[in-house]
Amino acid sequence: MRNVSQVARELGINRVTAYSWAHRAGIFTSDDANERKKEFFRLRQQGVGRVEAARRLDIEAHQASDWDRGIHSFAKGRIYPDGRVVVYNQDEILANVRRPRTTWAQGEHIALERVEQVIDSRYLSLIEREHIKDLQVQGLSIRKIASFLGRPASTISRELRRNATSKGEYLPYTAHRFSVKRRFRPKTAKLAVPGPLQDYVRAKLKKRWSPEQIAHRLRKDHPDSEEMRVCPETIYQAIYVHAKGELKRELTAPLRRGRSGRKARKNAAKRTARFVDEMTPIAQRPSEVDDRVLSGHWEGDLITGTQNRSAVATLVERNTRYVVLGHLPDDHGAQSVRESLVRSLEPLPQQLRRTLIWDQGAEMAEHKAFTVCTNIDVYFCDPASPWQRGTNENTNGLLRQYLP
Repeated sequence: MRNVSQVARELGINRVTAYSWAHRAGIFTSDDANERKKEFFRLRQQGVGRVEAARRLDIEAHQASDWDRGIHSFAKGRIYPDGRVVVYNQDEILANVRRPRTTWAQGEHIALERVEQVIDSRYLSLIEREHIKDLQVQGLSIRKIASFLGRPASTISRELRRNATSKGEYLPYTAHRFSVKRRFRPKTAKLAVPGPLQDYVRAKLKKRWSPEQIAHRLRKDHPDSEEMRVCPETIYQAIYVHAKGELKRELTAPLRRGRSGRKARKNAAKRTARFVDEMTPIAQRPSEVDDRVLSGHWEGDLITGTQNRSAVATLVERNTRYVVLGHLPDDHGAQSVRESLVRSLEPLPQQLRRTLIWDQGAEMAEHKAFTVCTNIDVYFCDPASPWQRGTNENTNGLLRQYLP
């Protein structure tokens, strides 16, 4: 059977019109008529992954994903296996812009962006639920699925029991949507309700008490009243999230920091890299360095003077404890440190120039340029781990006797 889209292109007609004619003629009556789809499901039942099955059959990735999830596409949107319908805005389709999609489930509209949002690693993600479905199709037990995903067996058992469809079938996207809807717990904020608790908190804030002080004092002033309980975070939420306009200005003014908004805290894993050039961690340093047998492996750091107005670069060789000092008469920025170290190590033979371990100070930002000039590979300690270059730390302590 020839592809309907291909025939439409050859005849120069609209693809939707071609499908309509094919349906009327009985040529393309159902999805089962698509041989590649049958072959795709056969491969999936044999345990072949979605990506590999799509590659073997030369199928677009999005088409294979829709088949795997039981989604039927039509001109105005998509139909999901549980009856959920996504309809695109016709005006925006004409402008080639698709509006943010919404999904209908159990009588409520939920934005798909919220459904697909990864909140925390302790929750099962959409990808994990797809793995559960794939492993279940392969006939693996609950304990083997749990072992594969690194999850407790009770988590997998509860997932299959609570998030299955009414027919008892487990569908990853349906299960994920069920779990998201279960997290919705809309309720009125505790301090948004007028009463003794709100009056108490507001009065203490005007006295410049911190939320922590207020939360702990409530237990002493009202030991028998469970209604007079609030945690510091709830107070901060009432100030920064729920309070508006004049009330917000009134409540934020007495705070110790006096901020009108919360300061964003960066996740350590998502922080901007300290250097433009990627750092090589100490874990990748050759194992021969630990034995202190070969010479040419160095540890380095800066010794700074009063208020950081002066500095000296120190290098100590791990095997011989030979010390080299780098002169920094003007400043101790990255460029000055690099030039000083290059001058200090230039007289040494290549056998004594192998590796250098340094902390993550900004003065070593030009470590790649240093490596090019000296042929010495630079490795960086882990944050707040000075013991990883203990020989240099001990040497710096001794040098302080002569360089106060």
